[in-house]
Amino acid sequence: MQPTVIAPSILSADFARLGEEVDAVLAAGADWVHFDVMDNHYVPNLTVGPLVCSALRKHGVTAPIDVHLMVSPVDRIVGDFAEAGATLISFHPEASSHVHRTVQLIRAAGCQPGLVLNPATPVEVLDYVLDELDLVLLMSVNPGFGGQAFIRSALDKLRKVRERIDACGRPIRLEVDGGVKPDNIGAIAAAGADTFVAGSAIFGAPDYAGVIERMRAEVAAAVRA
Repeated sequence: MQPTVIAPSILSADFARLGEEVDAVLAAGADWVHFDVMDNHYVPNLTVGPLVCSALRKHGVTAPIDVHLMVSPVDRIVGDFAEAGATLISFHPEASSHVHRTVQLIRAAGCQPGLVLNPATPVEVLDYVLDELDLVLLMSVNPGFGGQAFIRSALDKLRKVRERIDACGRPIRLEVDGGVKPDNIGAIAAAGADTFVAGSAIFGAPDYAGVIERMRAEVAAAVRA
């Protein structure tokens, strides 16, 4: 298992002072900055684009920026986010006409590619592209909105994907996004995740460092058990 990564989602941050919020959450111990990019087409919401990613880089953010594209079609915007400073770019297979080609496009743009599975997307979609990925992101809510409750069936799906990754033998990260909180992150880690997106659980708390420390402690205890 790879080292734990905590990736707060800026979807839950105060956008009136986004640079300060990102600085604060990184200073509190977060590892990555997670971008939820929604297009009001693939999902029923509209959020941020490459300009926000570029603005954070210009602000001085050096941490990895983990871009989750909930957009369709997806290929057109990959280059824009790569140019804006994205580190990882993940997308949904349903949003791409040719999944392998999109993975190659992300890699060619200098970013690490990831594939995102919705709650009802079968894990078999990974069978033909897993060797090409750096990250698999499992949605534990249906994409489109922050603050949703964790879907428990995601735990069984995590175990199945963890088996595939371990059999593959490559250092592919297994990320979870949706309803992740200190109360359930231990069970999520025990099922095989090593990278955790949390939005309201972190940005909605008065003490970012306290929440992140508790999350790390819960993960450590679950992995030891």
